[in-house]
Amino acid sequence: MSQLDYKAAIDYILRFADYERLSRSSVIFDTSRIEALLEKLGQPHLAAESVHIAGTKGKGSTAAMIASILTASGHKTGLYTSPHLHSFTERIRIDGQHISEAGLAALVQKLKPEFDAFNQLGMHGELTTFEILTAMAFVYFKDQRVDFQVLETGLGGRLDATNVVLPRACAITSISLDHTEVLGNTLAQIAAEKAGIIKPGCVVVSAPQVPEVHGVMSSVCRQREARLIEVGQDLVWRLTERSDSSQSFKVTGLRGSYDLAIPLLGEHQLDNATVACGVAETLAGLGVRISASGIATGLSQVSWPGRLQVLQRNPLLVVDGAHNADSAMNLVKALPQYFRFDDVILVFGTSREKDISSMVDALLPISGKVIVTQSRNPRAADAAALAAAFCKIGVKAREVQPVGSAVSLALREAGPADLVCVAGSLFLVAEAIEYHETTVQDSPAR
Repeated sequence: MSQLDYKAAIDYILRFADYERLSRSSVIFDTSRIEALLEKLGQPHLAAESVHIAGTKGKGSTAAMIASILTASGHKTGLYTSPHLHSFTERIRIDGQHISEAGLAALVQKLKPEFDAFNQLGMHGELTTFEILTAMAFVYFKDQRVDFQVLETGLGGRLDATNVVLPRACAITSISLDHTEVLGNTLAQIAAEKAGIIKPGCVVVSAPQVPEVHGVMSSVCRQREARLIEVGQDLVWRLTERSDSSQSFKVTGLRGSYDLAIPLLGEHQLDNATVACGVAETLAGLGVRISASGIATGLSQVSWPGRLQVLQRNPLLVVDGAHNADSAMNLVKALPQYFRFDDVILVFGTSREKDISSMVDALLPISGKVIVTQSRNPRAADAAALAAAFCKIGVKAREVQPVGSAVSLALREAGPADLVCVAGSLFLVAEAIEYHETTVQDSPAR
């Protein structure tokens, strides 16, 4: 077999069913394929200690925080997340460093014969893109001899391809309505799917949840004799200072109090950071080497782009992957808390399977001037449909494509004291960042 380059490796991965780009409404998820594949590969997922994270919002941020804490505490730590902003290499990291393009290509080169042979057997159906990436991450972490692997679920939890590990600790971030075509139409149904990552006897750290979700989590933990630790009850945070680039806060946990700071904005990130702190305390209680200084250093060094991220000032350009109505409400709340501005110009785009009307309703307080656009992703909602949704609430939205042109128009029309907010899917945010990096480099964030 000829040597694969990075492009050929990605082309191979994307030959299979990729439900980040295709409709998920007819998908049947299960773990039988990934379990059989990992058995064939020698159970690489069991080579390192695991921390597993599920939730609707904030699971990527929380996973990055936990991984950063472990790295700062001296543990070689793998991090597996999805989706990516710009490159598939972002999904597989060790101690904050992405796998290289050459490294990813070499990994595909190594595993391609195994994937092809598995598919040819036809016993469990053809592997999906996400299952292939998940197996690659496990093999890479095993080959690199990481101490810990921190894993973010791709979708749901119970039937997710990552749900094959035996974690030392689990985290459940905020749960709200999303992916209802797959996970269920009620919060209780969605919570039950997310709670599927909870293993018997495990310790679970949960972000604050609405009563319907809390009831499900409590019930599952009782059934599986898992200990539930809750932010807002067992761990509490208090904001001490905020700016447009960071926020400082104090966490009172089960094992001590911590003065902390994170370079991520939004009160929801304080919930996420406190979940990460709870996971760190849990691991410390199990004998893992984690100190208060490791927690503080790890959180201060965390990087998670695309979430309330400032790309430039004068005018302010802020991007945020507010991917459902709840996230949109958090965004609306956060903008005046962290930034000073005169007017807002909103650039919005999302995926067509989202509850668009609920997202538009949530964005109403900042929808005085709206530009709707459409990312390159095949699941992107049509800009005309987005404009119609704003029209229903009495807001005239202009349709501008592609994303770069929409951002360019917003920046041209913004006054020096205005704020341009690009919000919606992470695909949209990624294209806005790419546009800024290639076109507006004269106005870097300071």
